[in-house]
Amino acid sequence: MAQWVTIWRAAQLVGVPRGVLQQRVRSGEIELNDGLVSTDALLRLYPTAEIEQSGMFERVMQIRDDAFARRVRERLLPSQEVLAQRLFRQGQELADVQRHLQRYHALVLELREALRRARADDADDTRLLALQRQLNDGLARALATEPVDVLNVMDDVLKMVSAQVTLRPSGHQFAVEGHDTLLQAGLRAGLKLNYGCGNGTCGMCKVRVISGQVVKCMPFDYPMSEIEKSQGYALMCANTAASGELTLETLEAGGPADIPEQQIVTAARAVRELAPRTRLLHLQTPRTHRLRFLAGQAVTLGHAGTLQSGGEDISLTLPIASCPCDDRNLHFYIDGDADDAFSRRVFDGTIKPGDPINLRGPMGEFVLGDGQRPLVFAACDLGFAPIKSLIEHALSLDSAPSLSLFWLATRADGHFQANQCRAWSEALDPFEYALFNHADAAAGAQQVFEAIRADQFDVDCDFYLAGPPGFIGPLGDALADAGVPAQQISREVV
Repeated sequence: MAQWVTIWRAAQLVGVPRGVLQQRVRSGEIELNDGLVSTDALLRLYPTAEIEQSGMFERVMQIRDDAFARRVRERLLPSQEVLAQRLFRQGQELADVQRHLQRYHALVLELREALRRARADDADDTRLLALQRQLNDGLARALATEPVDVLNVMDDVLKMVSAQVTLRPSGHQFAVEGHDTLLQAGLRAGLKLNYGCGNGTCGMCKVRVISGQVVKCMPFDYPMSEIEKSQGYALMCANTAASGELTLETLEAGGPADIPEQQIVTAARAVRELAPRTRLLHLQTPRTHRLRFLAGQAVTLGHAGTLQSGGEDISLTLPIASCPCDDRNLHFYIDGDADDAFSRRVFDGTIKPGDPINLRGPMGEFVLGDGQRPLVFAACDLGFAPIKSLIEHALSLDSAPSLSLFWLATRADGHFQANQCRAWSEALDPFEYALFNHADAAAGAQQVFEAIRADQFDVDCDFYLAGPPGFIGPLGDALADAGVPAQQISREVV
C-alpha cells in the first residue's frame, strides 16, 4: 500500500538530490498531493530503488565490524538512549495502528453477521445480497497478501536513525543524524535559525514542539519557566529528536536585515599558505559566543592589541569563505598584494596562532535567494571567498537542481583552491566547474560569459558574481544584455 512522504524524505529514500525531484515536480513527472508524493509514484520513476542505494543505508548497514567502523557508527547513529526512545515512539504508533485495525476488523465482522441475519429474514432482497458480496470481496482484498513496498520499509527504518524535522510556519525540513542537536542539524541543512550562544545559556534558540518528542542531550543553564515547559518550549541547542518525525514552531531569519551585528573576540587558529600570494586565516570563536551570519556576508577584523599611532585597531573588512553551518570556525583569504596593514601582518608573521582578533559583523546583501532555479557562480581571484561560502550553503540546502562555477584567475596563483573544486565535482553529480586565466579582468569576463552562454544560457538560472569591478561589471552587463532579468543577477565587489 502506497504511503505519502515529503519531497525531502522522498529524496532520501531514492538517493537523489532534493533539487532533482523538485525539478521533476515542476515538469509534471511527479504529482504532489498537499505537498506530498506517493511512494508508488517514486517506484515508477525509480523502479530499481533498493535499500542499499540510499546513502544513509550504505553508510549505516554496510560498515564492517572493526574499530574504524565502530567510530563511524558512533557518529552516524544516535545515542542508545535516543535510539531507544525513537523505537519506543514507533512501537507506540504501531500499537495504535494495530488497535485501530482490530477495532475495524471487529466492526466489519459485526456488519457481516448482521447482513447474514437480515438475509435469513428476507432471502429475496437483492440489495442485501449485493451488500454482502461487496463486504466479502472487500475483506478478501484487505486480507490478501501483497508484495512489501521497499520504500515503506526504508522510511520506517530512516525514522529511527534519521529523524525528520519540519519547521512551522516556513515548512522547511531537515534531518537529525547521529549525535547532532536540533540546532546543529538545522545549521548543517543551511537553515537561517535564530540562536545565540549555542550552548544553552541565552535561550535565543527556544522553539515550541508542536508534534513529536524531543530529549535533552546536552546540559543547559537557561532558566526555562514552568509556563514555557507546559507550552512545549525547548532549546534547539540542548535537545535532539526523540521521535522519527518532529514539528517545531519557530521564526527564521528572512535575510541580512534579520541578522544582528555582533562583536566577538576570536582567536587565530591557523595561518596557512594556499599559494605564494594567498594565505588562509582560520579564526575560531569562543564556544559561548558563535558568529551568526549568512553565506556570502563579510565581517571587519581587527588585530587586537596592535595599535597604530592614532590608537585605532589595524582592521580589514573581508568576506567569510566558510559555511554558516560551522559557525565557530571562520575562514578568510588574505591577499599578499593588498596594501593594508592587516594583510601585511598576516604575511610577515605578526599575526600568529593564538592571537586575539576582534570581529565585527556580519554585513552585506550578497546572499542566496529563496528560488529553486539552477545556480551559476562566477568568481575572479579572491572573489572565490564569498562564492565558496555560497556554494557550501547551497550544497547544505540541497534544493538547487544544479550548481556551476566559472572561476577566472588574473594572476599565476589565482586558482588557489582548484583541488576543492575538483573534489566537489567528483563527489557531487549536480556540480560542475571551469577555470579560466587572463591577465585582464574585463577580457576574462568576456571569456566567462561565452562559456556560460555555451553551457547554461538555455537554462533559467540565478547568477552570483564576485570579484573586482573590472570583472563583475562587464560580466553582469553582458548577462543583462543577453536577457537575464536583473533580479537574477547578484554582484559583490571583492
